[in-house]
Amino acid sequence: MPDIQIDRAHTLGLPEARRIAGLWAQKAEAKFDMQCRYVPADTMQPDGTPAPDVLHFQRPGIEGTMRVTADRFALQAELGFLFSAFKDRITAEIEDQFDKLLAPRAA
Repeated sequence: MPDIQIDRAHTLGLPEARRIAGLWAQKAEAKFDMQCRYVPADTMQPDGTPAPDVLHFQRPGIEGTMRVTADRFALQAELGFLFSAFKDRITAEIEDQFDKLLAPRAA
């Protein structure tokens, strides 16, 4: 079971969700020295819905994925021993990033 599991629904649609995931990856790379790789899906699941895109991220002590769909972000991360002591803080930081990235924009 992942150490961190965050599931966020949204109404952005896939193109905007991909853009937001890209912004999240840029912040993770710059702020936390993560290595990120985005893999867009081009297949369908057995139920006929599009397969999710997957953003892979890692750095020593943290490894995970974010699944991106037209209506959901699902992040899972495994923490190494040293980072596990900071699980609550790391989770709060990721939640805060999602809050900022998903906040409605002023017109």
